[in-house]
Amino acid sequence: MPTATVVPVLHYPDVANAAQWLAKAFGFTVRLAIGTHRMQLAIGDGAVIIAAGPVATLPPSFSVMVRIDDVDGHASIAEASGARLLSKPETFPYGERQYSVEDLAGYLWTFSQSVANVDPASWGGQLVAASPIGS
Repeated sequence: MPTATVVPVLHYPDVANAAQWLAKAFGFTVRLAIGTHRMQLAIGDGAVIIAAGPVATLPPSFSVMVRIDDVDGHASIAEASGARLLSKPETFPYGERQYSVEDLAGYLWTFSQSVANVDPASWGGQLVAASPIGS
């Protein structure tokens, strides 16, 4: 298994084609291939698993967020590779520069670059100490 704590599993009808496209458009690398039905992909210290199967009901009610170093360059490569940009790179008050995109199967992705260390109170957020919910 990848060492990432949370690993989304996305279904694509053609895993090899999806892996190739995700590598070209988003910069993923193949970590492990299991036959033709499953692959583990890595990006930075994160991971995603792609598996053979029908694409989730579209439009999906979720998106996958990935931290990267260069949002503008990444968006240019993704768009040139055929990804449909849903929002162009934009810097937000919370210190992140982000863009959103749809992949070849219609899944939604947001790519995010930290550009400033901003106090959450300055934009209406509240930093909460890490503790189990409900405790």
